[in-house]
Amino acid sequence: MHPVPMIPAALIATLAISRLGAIHAVVFGGFAAASLAQRIDASKPVAILTASCGIDGAKPPMPYKPFITEAINLSKHKPEKTIIWQRDQLRWDNIDRLNGQRNWQTIVKSAVGRGVKADCVPVKSSDPVYIIYTSGTTGLPKGVLREAGGHAVGLHLSISYLFGIHGPGDVMFCASDIGWVVGHSFILYAPLLTGAATVLFEGKPVGTPNAGTFWRIIEEYKVNTLFTAPTALRAIRRDDPQNQMFKEIGNRGGMGSLKALFLAGERSEPSIVTMYQELLKNYAAKGANVIDNWWSSESGSPISGIALTPHAGKDRKTDIKDIEPLGVKPGSAGKAMPGFDVRIVDDSGKEVEKGTMGNIVMAIPLAPTGFRTLWQDEERFYKGYLRRFDGQWVDTGDAGMIDKDGYIHVMSRSDDIINVAAHRFSTGKHFPICQKTHKLNKPPGSIEQAISSHPTIAECCVVGVPDALKGHLPFAFVTLSTPDHPTSAIPSPDLYSEVQKLVRTQIGAIASLGGMIQGKGMIPKTRSGKTLRRVLRELVENAVHGEFGKEVQIPATVEDASVVEVARGKIEEYFKEKGGDLHKATEARAKL
Repeated sequence: MHPVPMIPAALIATLAISRLGAIHAVVFGGFAAASLAQRIDASKPVAILTASCGIDGAKPPMPYKPFITEAINLSKHKPEKTIIWQRDQLRWDNIDRLNGQRNWQTIVKSAVGRGVKADCVPVKSSDPVYIIYTSGTTGLPKGVLREAGGHAVGLHLSISYLFGIHGPGDVMFCASDIGWVVGHSFILYAPLLTGAATVLFEGKPVGTPNAGTFWRIIEEYKVNTLFTAPTALRAIRRDDPQNQMFKEIGNRGGMGSLKALFLAGERSEPSIVTMYQELLKNYAAKGANVIDNWWSSESGSPISGIALTPHAGKDRKTDIKDIEPLGVKPGSAGKAMPGFDVRIVDDSGKEVEKGTMGNIVMAIPLAPTGFRTLWQDEERFYKGYLRRFDGQWVDTGDAGMIDKDGYIHVMSRSDDIINVAAHRFSTGKHFPICQKTHKLNKPPGSIEQAISSHPTIAECCVVGVPDALKGHLPFAFVTLSTPDHPTSAIPSPDLYSEVQKLVRTQIGAIASLGGMIQGKGMIPKTRSGKTLRRVLRELVENAVHGEFGKEVQIPATVEDASVVEVARGKIEEYFKEKGGDLHKATEARAKL
């Protein structure tokens, strides 16, 4: 297992583990200790490979020692070794050899001095190569298992067919993290499989040192394809609203190598696609496009997109690279990629007509990169992906439509998952609190569980509130356990601060709340006890646009419809007193 920053040692370690025929589990370095501990217990690694610190732009180096050591203390499984790459900016002091800690550079120096070299171990195509964890609706992470053969074959096709990266001389810049599936696939494996160069970047699109960082890298390394998330472009637009830095580099020809800007991780609003399409038209390579694509940890490579080199599917070594791709539809995630048979079905699993909203599913088998199970959890694999439609379809958990031209439009997530700056988090299902200890009866893993661990919160529900920068932020509804419940919808600053600290500690800073409302009798449920997050989410989204009275769809199974009106009143009170200036959507809603 390796929670590591974006440094060459991270890629070297991953390739070294693969060379040995062993399995690696990649973990995003920004997780809190409790989340890392969960992943340690789930995968039971023999060793953790990490670094002394991470670097985030102009901020001071972030020490990794506190959260790594705390995670190991929290986990039941204890890895035999913790191997630390020492960075000059901040070192891991007092390495504890008795408890298995080792200096990475010292081990390498010793091995070189003794002539130690590991042979490449052949594996079967169906053998696992890595585990990557994704949010689960129970709050416990799901270990998606990737197989060696399909992983290599699928990525080798995808990087050429979709991304237009063919081999030596081409340059791929995937501005992600290898702890996420996008980075793992297209920073590391895919470019190397095809023989292309890859750009490894530690930092953010702004503040390292400014909003022109991406464009500077494109100019310096002659990047052909940039792959990032819409959140990054929103941050750049916020700091450079007139795109002066893009235009400055573009005017001197620095963007001329760029053939495509790919977006994924969350839905791209049409306005940002249109804006960058115009910039590419004026400053990038001829015919350059902004292309939205859609995929998941489970798929391993894009499920949909617009292929830059579709004829590469027939002739992998083609020299013809000037075929005009299909047209881009802003707001659409393109068309299904080879091997992914995407359908739209109703709740009974029956296919619906083109242009009709429904559940996005995939027919079996999946493309080569697609998963076939979860790490040591076949039962959860079946329950999470196949049971809903009796094994006929793989349930993606997304909702949307396929239009008459075959373009896929991904409109929303299922109730229990929210998307924050291209990072998926589980709002989760509530585990009960022990009334004596006021602690969770199960370990924290979802945002709701973290909030519920506060001793004065009796009930909570988390949905996504639209955010102009990150797409969505977690937004909490809480009911207090105090006898005299406050009448105000606005929680006290102390309570909000305490809850925020719990979320940051148990989940991570990336999951910090965007806001919180308190009240009694405002969380709607079905008669079977299921929380109707979708209803609260619609009310919040309407409030962001100032449409407090707009009707929302309430299912017939609701236990008490009047609860929805209580929630509506609390939301209106919150937004009029506090939230109006805090919460802005990525785009204004059309008034019909």
